[in-house]
Amino acid sequence: MFDGTGAPVRDADLVIENGRILDVALGLDGDEVIDATGKTLLPGLFDCHTHVMFSHLDTLKELETPFSYKFFDAGKNLLATLRIGITTIRDAAGADLGVKRAVEDGLIPSPRMQISLNAISQTGGHGDTWMPCGGSLPLFGPYPGMPDGIVDGPQEMRRKVRELIRDGADVIKVCTTGGVLSAADDPRHAHFRMDELETLVAEAAAAGRWAMAHAQGTGGIKQAVRAGIRSIEHGVFLDQEAIDLMIERGSYLVPTLVAPRGVIAAAQAGVPMPEVWLRKAREVVDVHAQSFRKAVEAGVKIAMGTDSSVTPHGENLRELELMVECGMTPERALVATTRTAAELMGLLGELGTLEPGKTADVVVVDGDPFEFKTLAERIVAVYKNGLKVVGRDEIASGPGLDT
Repeated sequence: MFDGTGAPVRDADLVIENGRILDVALGLDGDEVIDATGKTLLPGLFDCHTHVMFSHLDTLKELETPFSYKFFDAGKNLLATLRIGITTIRDAAGADLGVKRAVEDGLIPSPRMQISLNAISQTGGHGDTWMPCGGSLPLFGPYPGMPDGIVDGPQEMRRKVRELIRDGADVIKVCTTGGVLSAADDPRHAHFRMDELETLVAEAAAAGRWAMAHAQGTGGIKQAVRAGIRSIEHGVFLDQEAIDLMIERGSYLVPTLVAPRGVIAAAQAGVPMPEVWLRKAREVVDVHAQSFRKAVEAGVKIAMGTDSSVTPHGENLRELELMVECGMTPERALVATTRTAAELMGLLGELGTLEPGKTADVVVVDGDPFEFKTLAERIVAVYKNGLKVVGRDEIASGPGLDT
């Protein structure tokens, strides 16, 4: 068992009752026995940055897709994510309250979700879908329950945060820099002023919410941290001052190392995309890896996130390979995908580790749990709330556990 606390892998039995972990020790028994001899148990995994309503980077295909098709496509993406052991996700724009409620009511097999609805962006920012032709690419077009994300000034910011919370947002996402997949901005440029960001954080806090910041450039990262935003998404251009600020304020880094590589891979596979996207992706890959390495060495709190659908849903565990390539030990990478991710999302009291009293999200793995290149292929079973939601015949289970 790798219990997610940072303790070494050890032999143990796990007892589950009514969807919760009752005990963890050697020599335990139960009314029904699941024989996982020779396998390794992990806590349910997390992905703290996904976009389940989207599946590709083909802008023309996006324009040709009927609006309602996305909701059915999301079900496929959620199942692909669950099948590789990820039992909890934070959707970083796209999923609405209807998708989350369908998951909670058991209409579709899925990880549990926190949602942000839409990303808040300034005019001309990363969330502004304006294109040089004068039109907009409707990735996040507003509809009932999905507010438009463009705001300028503190008063508009205050209203927008309140609107997002009204419509079901668990976390408020804001773009404090430009990005790669947007036409009119530069990832290095800071977006929004401090009065706007402080208003966002204050309004979110008043409703018991945290904020997450798409933040790639150094200036926008520092502004987000100083404003009290809980997590920095991407963190491409980290300098020492930004790293020191994150440690001082207790900020989390969700690195999404796989994302720019996914843009490049899609282009190489023939997916049509604006040339500016590909150019920016190539520019950030190496500096992104260097920034992550510096953050790891300094002790910044890191939680796993992928930015799927920039890469295909179901390939999320590639991020763990990159985290190790860029300086993390395999053990720390798994902690970032379990305990630290649960802590970031405010769920550590229930999830993230295999300890008595917690919700029984358990992943059964064949072979070495630290061999991340093939980990997804070796997931034998996934339990969510104590019920087997994904499984192969290799695991013997008692009656009723396949419900």
